[in-house]
This record gives sequence, structure tokens and C-alpha cells, in this order.
Amino acid sequence: MSSARSRFESILTRSWARRGLLARLLWPVSLLFQILTALRRGLYQAGVLPSTRLPVPVIIVGNVFVGGTGKTPFTIWLIDALRSAGYVPGVISRGYGAKGDAPRLVTSASRAQEAGDEPLLIAQRTQACVMVGRSRAATARALLGAHPEVNVIVSDDGLQHYALQRDIEIVLFDARGTGNGWLLPAGPLRESASRRRDFTVLNTQQMPADISGNPVRMILEGEYAERLSDRSQRIALRSLQSFQTPGRAGPRIAAAAGIGNPARFFTMLRAADLSFDALPLPDHHDFADDPFGNVQADIILITEKDAVKCSQIDAIKNDPRLWVVPVTARIDRALAEQIVEKLRGHPTA
Repeated sequence: MSSARSRFESILTRSWARRGLLARLLWPVSLLFQILTALRRGLYQAGVLPSTRLPVPVIIVGNVFVGGTGKTPFTIWLIDALRSAGYVPGVISRGYGAKGDAPRLVTSASRAQEAGDEPLLIAQRTQACVMVGRSRAATARALLGAHPEVNVIVSDDGLQHYALQRDIEIVLFDARGTGNGWLLPAGPLRESASRRRDFTVLNTQQMPADISGNPVRMILEGEYAERLSDRSQRIALRSLQSFQTPGRAGPRIAAAAGIGNPARFFTMLRAADLSFDALPLPDHHDFADDPFGNVQADIILITEKDAVKCSQIDAIKNDPRLWVVPVTARIDRALAEQIVEKLRGHPTA
């Protein structure tokens, strides 16, 4: 099932990169999707469909490009920036793959199957109040009830969840830009790339030609790897190639990534002068199949998002070959200042 899903996603992703035959066949459906999307948003804006206004400001961190564009590391950066400005941020999320619909708190000790991999990573990295649930409005109210000290809500994803009113919208793009520029299912866009937002963040070194405006650059940097079975063991990425391996001059390295855009992880590793075999996996891969069992490698590098699941699977967590690569978002501090300035005025997006 996982293999079939991976093949289907690969075919669809290739069609979204250009306006080929498959994309053109699906284009009439995408027009209908665009009409329904615009109608739905208009009904919320007109007040025909109900939406919730919280007693604290809400920041949405999302994307119009389906799949990952770097929202989680940006959210971690944003939490630190808000704290530096004197705020007490709380985080809400749907929690991809999380069991149940009711709001529930996420802690560093939560299970990935219960909380979702991204909310769990955010909780572990920031120690912020994190809550997941199907309804973001209900989840936010539950978070405020459990933690009344929270005075700003950050929604990890939820850009199209208009039942929750927001004060600031931040939209992320990566090197894929807007793909072929078409909406689902003919293209990768959930909404028009020109939709209104307060800030645009670009998670790439190169500026895609189809991204308009003046986006803020975000660079994800990874400088070292930590052994999954003992995170206190750390080695610089640039030293891995000379890692001592019995009987060989250097180690065989593999890199696996179950994120929205695995190529981004691999590009970062190549920038550290690493040579490796790439193992792209579907986004939010559950690792129940242990994809590392037959991998011929002395070192296997994985993302932090994948590590939160791998560390909870008995067949994987003690594999000495697995090393986690934490990343840190580097963003101009001027963006944090602009976000705080908008928060203090509470403008509606």
C-alpha cells in the first residue's frame, strides 16, 4: 500500500511540475475546485458561514502549495520570536495522522500516533503549550481554557480553515514556487497563489520566478547529527565523511526523509559536502515497515520530524546507524518586529 501510494504521489508530483497531459485532463476539475474554494471563502467573509473570534490574536502559518514548505521549523522560530517580545504563545494543529477529533494537549512525552509528528516535534523543541484537534476553533478554546496565560495563538497550518478568524496570515513557499500554477487536482495549489496574506516567507536560497512581491527568506541550516539512540552523541555533518568505519576508509552514508519535499533535506546535506544514497519517503511516513532494515549503510541520516516517530518504534529506535539532523530556521529579525507590530494593532487578515 505504501509503495503504491508513493508511486501515485510521484506521478502526480511530476504532472504538477508542468502542464502535461495529465494536468490538462484534470484542468476542468481544477476550475470547479477554484470556484468552490472562492465561494466557500466568500461565504465566510460575508458572515453566512459562522466563524470564531478568539479573545487573543491568532497567527496562521500555512501554505497554498499542497505538502510541506517548512511550516514546522518556521513555527518553532516564530514561537521563540514571540517569547522574546514578551508574549506567551500557544500552538494549535490538526495533527496529521493523530487519533481522534477531540482537542488534546501534546507534551514531549506524547505518542506520535496520538499527537501527530509535527505537533510533537514543536512541543519537544519549544516546550510551548501545544494542542491538537479536528476543529481549530474548538482546539484553541480548549488550549486557552487549560492555559489562560497564553496570549497569542499560532496555528500550524489551517490557512484554509476559515471557521477560525485570524489576525495575521503567513504563507510559505519553497523552491517549487507555485508548480504549474494550477489548483488541485491539475496542479499543487489549494488556493490562488495571489491570495491576500500579511507576509510571504520563501524557504529556499533561489528565488522562484513565479513568486511575486517581496518575500522574506528563510534558510534551514543543519550543522550536526545526533545519534537517535543517544541524542547526547553529536558529530558535525562535515566530519561524517571521515567517520571511522572498521575495514573501510570512509562510511557508506544514506539519507532518508519522510517530509513534504525530501529534496530540500538532501540539498542541505549535499551543501555540507556529503555523498550519500537518497531515500525519499512519503510525507508523514509511519515507519511501521522499517524502511531501514535492508539499507546497506553505516550511517543513515534522518530528519527531526521522522525522528519523533522512529524513536518510539522498538524495531528502529536502537538502530545505531540512525542519526538525526536538527535544523534551525535563519530569518531576518525584521520579520519578527513586523509581526509583533501587527499583533499590537490586531489588524484582521
